[in-house]
Amino acid sequence: QVQLVESGGGLVQAGGSLRLSCAASGRTFSTYAMAWFRQAAGKEREFVAYISRSGGTTYYADSVKGRFTISRDNAKNTAYLQMNSLKREDTAVYYCAARDRTGPYYAIQPYDYWGQGTQVTVSS
Repeated sequence: QVQLVESGGGLVQAGGSLRLSCAASGRTFSTYAMAWFRQAAGKEREFVAYISRSGGTTYYADSVKGRFTISRDNAKNTAYLQMNSLKREDTAVYYCAARDRTGPYYAIQPYDYWGQGTQVTVSS
């Protein structure tokens, strides 16, 4: 098993930047592919970004492509989400998730491990 703890959320003005971190403990971090999802108030949880075990493959939701960057440091057992040019519609609780099995990278079901979430609020 792996335990995940997100940090780095907060209040930021539109156009600003935030960097989220996801610290992992437990089983070897590099055995998990990682992803970030988000859930806005009253909406379903949605895929944001994915990174493979080695970090060599990444995918992004169209809504964040070119603005967000997912990365990982396996030596530090941490995944990151750098968010630039933030928009009001990026306001949500952001969750990191880990999986060690196959399945669509954008789907919730293959991810067995989730953090508690960190709030990101973008003001105009």
